[in-house]
Amino acid sequence: MWMVSPPVGIFQSTKKLFLSERAGRGRTLEFIRKNAANGLSVANLVAGLSSVLCSLNRQYHHSCWLLLVGFLLDLADGAVARQLDACSALGAKLDDFADFTTFGLATALLLQPQGVLDGLLAIAYVMAVFARLCFFSSGIPFTYRGLPCPYASSLLVGTFLLTGGNVTLLRVTAIVMILFMVDRGFYPHDKVLESQLWKKVVYAGGVAAVLFSPAAVASIYCLAWSTSYIIFPFAIWSCKA
Repeated sequence: MWMVSPPVGIFQSTKKLFLSERAGRGRTLEFIRKNAANGLSVANLVAGLSSVLCSLNRQYHHSCWLLLVGFLLDLADGAVARQLDACSALGAKLDDFADFTTFGLATALLLQPQGVLDGLLAIAYVMAVFARLCFFSSGIPFTYRGLPCPYASSLLVGTFLLTGGNVTLLRVTAIVMILFMVDRGFYPHDKVLESQLWKKVVYAGGVAAVLFSPAAVASIYCLAWSTSYIIFPFAIWSCKA
């Protein structure tokens, strides 16, 4: 009998180890599932903070690329949270903070404020983003109230890159975007990655343009994408996923 015990003990130990490893793997996968969208929000936040640093060092071209990356990340994190059923109050707060940093503070610095009036415009832009994120709730499924700030940021970035940083035109564009964001008109929840195939193709094209295309191509692509949503929200982008 004493010769049978060691194999039985080894079998039990192996079984316990296997079950423990499987449970650990399950906990790891569950942690990843719950925090995948939060990870994208953190990446968006890092992109925004990096953009702020680039602007403070007058490296506006690099700042623009980081804002476009943040734009793509923002469109992805909501889709990931919904698909993985990982929406949470913490995730929503983290997403809003990342959006405020990237599409509010970092984008406003592209205006290159030099005097009091320029500074007031930059502050007004940041406050418009703040109001849009905190106080504009539509109460209607698949609908925003006021222009989503990522699209305003993308349009400003496209304008900056195409005009070589023409400050006057950029500031005029910013004023128009402020009016769109504080207006309580409805915009459809585009859900790019959860809608028709053509919207997913548009997103994939944006990723390819930002990562692999020259600045002119990427800026034209993102400018056209944002303009189509801002000017023709329901004619083109209205969709219930």
